Amino acid sequence: MRDPYTVLGVAKSASDADIKSAFRKLAKKYHPDANGDDASASARFNEANQAYEILSDKEKRAQFDRGEIDAEGKPRFQGFAGGENPFASAGRNTGSGSFDFRSSGNRFGGGDGLFSDFFDQAFGGRRAADSGFNAARNTPSKGEDIRATLKIRLEDAVSDEKVEAVFPNGKRLAIRLPPGVEDGQVIRLRGQGQPAVFAGGPAGDALVTIAFAEHPRFKVAGHDLELSQSVHLSDAVLGGRIMIETLDGRVTTRIQPWTNSGRTLRLKGKGLTRKDNTRGDILVTLQISLPAEPDAELIALMEKRQATVE
Repeated sequence: MRDPYTVLGVAKSASDADIKSAFRKLAKKYHPDANGDDASASARFNEANQAYEILSDKEKRAQFDRGEIDAEGKPRFQGFAGGENPFASAGRNTGSGSFDFRSSGNRFGGGDGLFSDFFDQAFGGRRAADSGFNAARNTPSKGEDIRATLKIRLEDAVSDEKVEAVFPNGKRLAIRLPPGVEDGQVIRLRGQGQPAVFAGGPAGDALVTIAFAEHPRFKVAGHDLELSQSVHLSDAVLGGRIMIETLDGRVTTRIQPWTNSGRTLRLKGKGLTRKDNTRGDILVTLQISLPAEPDAELIALMEKRQATVE
C-alpha cells in the first residue's frame, strides 16, 4: 500500500482536522453508493480507509512516522541494535570491503562456527535445524489481513442484531456493530484474517469498512436523521395527529393548529446511536399537501374567501 499521507493528499505536518477533512472528501468521492460496481473506486475507498485508520490514531501515526510500522500497520524490521554490522566480529576483513565467514576451518560455520553462533544468539539459542537462516525462516510471522466493505441499512446501525460481512476469499463473518458506528468506519476483527504462513505465527486481522446504504426516507446529519413528512391541509389548519415511520417502528405525534409548511418537529431519541449508547433525534420537516383528488367543498371555500378578500 502507498504512504498514507500520499493516499490522503496531506503533509506530514497535517493536523487531525486536516486528515479527517481529507479522508471525508475521498470517502465521499469513492463511496460505493456513488460508484456502483467500479472496482477501482472500491479499491481507492478501501485504501483511504486504511490510511485514515493509521493517521487518525495518534499512536499508530507516531509509529509510522518513526518507521516502526508500514502503511498497512504491520511492524517493520528495525535492524540490529546499535546499527553495527552483526557480522563484523564473526569473520576477518579481507581488505576488499568483504568478509570471510571462516571459523575452525569450516566455512559458514557448522557446529561451533562463529557464523552459527551468531544465529544461535539471535534466535534464542536454537541450533542444528533451528539455527542460522532456518531460525529466521521459522520465526512466527503474522498472517495477511483481509478486507471487505459492508453496506448496512440505518436500521442495522441501531439494532443489536448481527450483520454478515463477506470477504473476497469467500469467508463470511457475523459481526455485531459497535455503538455509534459511522459511515466509513473501519472495524478490525483481530485474528480473523489469513492464517500465518509458518506454524506458531498469529493469524492476520479482518478489516471491515462500514458503508451506509442510501435510505428511502431519511437523510443522515451526524447522529440525527432528517425526514420530510406530508401533512393534510385540514390537519395543518385545525391541528391533529400524524403517524411517522421511524427506524424502530411507527410513532404518533401531535401537530398544533395553524401549522405552516416547513415547520420542523423533533422526535427525541429516535435517531442513530452514539458511542455512549444514547441516540440522536429525528427532525421532521412538515410539508402541507392537498388531497389527492379535487375537493369541491374546499374549492368553494377558497373561492368564497378569495372573493371576500377582493
